[in-house]
Amino acid sequence: MRALVTSFISGIVFAVGLGISGMTRPIKVIGFLDFFGSWDPSLAFVMIGAIVTFFVAIRRSRRMVSPLFAAKFAIPTRSDLDPELIVGAALFGVGWGLGGFCPGPAIVSLASAAAPVAVFTSAMISGMLLHSSTVGAMRSEVRNKALALGVGADA
Repeated sequence: MRALVTSFISGIVFAVGLGISGMTRPIKVIGFLDFFGSWDPSLAFVMIGAIVTFFVAIRRSRRMVSPLFAAKFAIPTRSDLDPELIVGAALFGVGWGLGGFCPGPAIVSLASAAAPVAVFTSAMISGMLLHSSTVGAMRSEVRNKALALGVGADA
């Protein structure tokens, strides 16, 4: 229960931070990405603040035996770049640049009840579901074939 409450409070802090920084306003984001027009560098300070916070948190977590509300840290071990990651990052960047939203700010902006936000968020969720159903089905099929052949029983 403590982990759930902590997650909820973290989400509220994140949402408030997005609102204060202007990340919930697409025009602010698009202005930041418009290097050759009327560039608005203010979001760079938000990014710098996030980098500093992450740097401090990761260094502190490396000295901890375990996190406060879990048995162990969930730190990714993969370091390769696969086509799925590259295409996903490109789609994220294009969507962010064209729409002025990324998933977190889009969900926070739903509170505004603005139609463009609802359209963007609906399209985003539809894309996530489509990806999950198609790629998830393909992965299951590959896993089942591998198991049937006796290859990679732990896959």
